[in-house]
Amino acid sequence: HGKGHANPEDISNGDADAFRAYSVLPFFIAGGGILCSIIGTFFVSVKDNGNMNDLLWALRRGLIIASVLVIGMTFLVCHYFVGNGWSESQALAVFGCIVIGLVSGLIIGFATEYCTSFEYHPVQSIALSGLHGHAPVIIQGMGVGMLSTVVPVIVIVIAILSCTGLAGLYGVAIAGVGMLSTLGITLATDAYGPVADNAGGIAEMAELDSYVRDNTDALDALGNTTAATGKGFAIGSAVLTAVALMASFILTSQIEDGSIDIMDDVVIPGILIGAMLPFVFAALTMLSVRRGANEIMNEVEEQFSNREAVFARDNSYDAWSPDHARCVAIATKSAVLEMVLPGAMAVLVPVAVGFGLGAKALAGLLVGAISSGFLLAVTMANAGGAWDNAKKYVEAGHIPGHEKKSDLHKATVTGDTVGDPFKDTSGPSLNILIKLMSVVSLVFAPVFPAGPYEQVAISVIILVLLAIIATVMTCVIGEEKTYQKLEEETEMS
Repeated sequence: HGKGHANPEDISNGDADAFRAYSVLPFFIAGGGILCSIIGTFFVSVKDNGNMNDLLWALRRGLIIASVLVIGMTFLVCHYFVGNGWSESQALAVFGCIVIGLVSGLIIGFATEYCTSFEYHPVQSIALSGLHGHAPVIIQGMGVGMLSTVVPVIVIVIAILSCTGLAGLYGVAIAGVGMLSTLGITLATDAYGPVADNAGGIAEMAELDSYVRDNTDALDALGNTTAATGKGFAIGSAVLTAVALMASFILTSQIEDGSIDIMDDVVIPGILIGAMLPFVFAALTMLSVRRGANEIMNEVEEQFSNREAVFARDNSYDAWSPDHARCVAIATKSAVLEMVLPGAMAVLVPVAVGFGLGAKALAGLLVGAISSGFLLAVTMANAGGAWDNAKKYVEAGHIPGHEKKSDLHKATVTGDTVGDPFKDTSGPSLNILIKLMSVVSLVFAPVFPAGPYEQVAISVIILVLLAIIATVMTCVIGEEKTYQKLEEETEMS
């Protein structure tokens, strides 16, 4: 750190007041951010018969006002610490990092809106691609999702470089806190999406007037965009937090001088292992969704088969009723069981690499996981939201001659079906993976050897344990019934 820069290590020089200021500042930001978010919600309103742009700006207004209030609040807090442990230059440096984090989150949010709202070209291009079939919808959606990583990556890179220059690694960490300071309102807009979606479902099941469903569809489309925006904030802050945790891991571990040579024998293998983990984790969660959905579809099919049997017996459906609880139980059981293997992998693999290949390899693993996890999470969240809103764009009648149940609509429904596990399961789970592996690595950092192969036996034991968990879970969540049913249908045909 240069002279005058914020330095949390001032405590080592006996400056307890400065260290106390660094320690309590995140709590002030989080607490004040809650109040600012509550105030921001009072500015969220929209006029009657508003279009999608009006709905977007209604939520933007609340978020922007909350952000401005947070900036004012943090300036006062940082100014308070001047003379109470900080110099004026230290206070300004930390304040600058908080503003950088907050502005970075807003930019990522606005870029996400552009990629996932059907007011803009990316979603419209996905809808129009459906004129040529189902596959072009998938291809266009994946392309939009991949391109949507450009702005978040550039913003995070600039944020890390700027905050490191201002306040070192503490600046990077406090920027992550600043990005999440308006979590109260961003999380509310994220949760708003499923509420609007379920309201539309209730309206359809209750056979309410068509204008009710039209209104809930518009709100649901907005919810898809705001959900993607919330996920952008979450993954951006996760990267900043993980970078700070990784730096703490390197300083806490037995690595000499706290530096790593990229050409060390085990660093690049560690990076490759880390880059692989988000893909494996995302694959496991996506396959879990497919298996759970398959079980529910089989259950529904069986219930309808029983319904026809009752009608054939009684010439009436009165004696039959749907078993909703059974479907909910299947979904709940699947959700719990299917997370055992991904969770075990996220905790055990960093420990196995740390004992087997050493702390340097584990540092490489964290670099690879942060890099690929960030890009994959943004791609999946934005592609999923864009696919969903492409369907909503068609359903709203924006493409003449192609309404609900048309071939174009069916193509966009295929994209929406693919996008649901992307945006609701695999994408959001990756920021948890990144932070969990970083925290686990930091906790065990003091016991990992600096060099490779010193405690391979422990690593082998951990990997064997992971293999046992994978084997047991494969047996527990197997699909023997599905395969047996397919064999019976094949024999009958």
